[in-house]
Amino acid sequence: MAGEPHAQGAPLLRLRRCGAALAAAGCAFLAACSSAGGAELRNAPSPQFRDGTYHNPPNPQARATQGALRIWARFFLQSKQGTVPVDPIPVQPLTRAQLDALPADANHLVRLGHSSHLLKLHGRYWLIDPVFGERVSPFSFVGPKRFHAPPLKLEELPPIEGLILSHDHYDHLDVPTIEYLRERVQRYFVPLGVGARLQDMGVASARIREFDWWQGDELSGVKVTATPSQHFSGRTLWDRDRTLWASWVIESGGQRIFYSGDSGYFPGFAQIGERFGGFDIALIENGAYDDYWPSVHMTPEQSVQAVQDLRARMLYSVHNSTFDLAFHRWQDPLERIAALSAQKQVPLATPVIGEVMTVGQPRENRLWWQGLK
Repeated sequence: MAGEPHAQGAPLLRLRRCGAALAAAGCAFLAACSSAGGAELRNAPSPQFRDGTYHNPPNPQARATQGALRIWARFFLQSKQGTVPVDPIPVQPLTRAQLDALPADANHLVRLGHSSHLLKLHGRYWLIDPVFGERVSPFSFVGPKRFHAPPLKLEELPPIEGLILSHDHYDHLDVPTIEYLRERVQRYFVPLGVGARLQDMGVASARIREFDWWQGDELSGVKVTATPSQHFSGRTLWDRDRTLWASWVIESGGQRIFYSGDSGYFPGFAQIGERFGGFDIALIENGAYDDYWPSVHMTPEQSVQAVQDLRARMLYSVHNSTFDLAFHRWQDPLERIAALSAQKQVPLATPVIGEVMTVGQPRENRLWWQGLK
């Protein structure tokens, strides 16, 4: 629960948390060993790859992240307040018939939760970082649990033309989701090294396209380009930065969509904006920030600045309202970015889960979280 535990119960609760953490660590070790025979991580020649790992772009302003032991100790020992909603998160159910009825001469975005999105791009369906699982964790019994159900079931998805992944963290690359979709997606677009993760989940290599930053491809009239971000990767304690991370540019029907993936604030946003000449809409991460890891996630202030650097016409807030991944109140990202965007006159989209947005069409933005606990 989000509330503060009673003083007498706090030590016992913390011991239980530590015990669960140790059990999880042991299971992670076994999981890592059992996957050792899977597809080998391929490290294609890349300016980002050196000394056995991938690296972020140069950024003298980047602040250091606290050590792993301090971060994990904080998660296990510090009580959280207000990080999990008490009231239900509103979800707008969506049917296949409603999706198919969307005009095929436009680009539509549907928020599925967190950073997961279903896109209908001029009649064909795409997915971004789809996570339909109950938890973002290597285990089904422990780890951050979703606040709300998706607006439609995994089994109700239409055939998917393309699927875009930003990186291999559990809240963006979900095993049960990929295992279900593996033969239902025509093409997977992923950063370098992530293809081996997909192969371990049963995806045929012929369906996978891997990219370094500034590389891209085209499928059915949609052009996708991997662009830089400032983050990290890894799915165990032993494989940090063995795969690349990326933001993405999607071009369809004369419109440009930017998706940040996960990223701290860095000069690359201005570089991307200059190279592509601006965007119709930018899906920007806004959540899970903390002073303990200041350079891998943006504060709302930095998210607004990133949209201005990108020369985007609209800021679309993602990476919030679905999982408890940090220490801020669950409403905090939305409250702060709404106030900041109004102050700086940056058009803002905070759609309800399941809401359909059509790129370039006017809409009335609703601050749906107001009044919820």
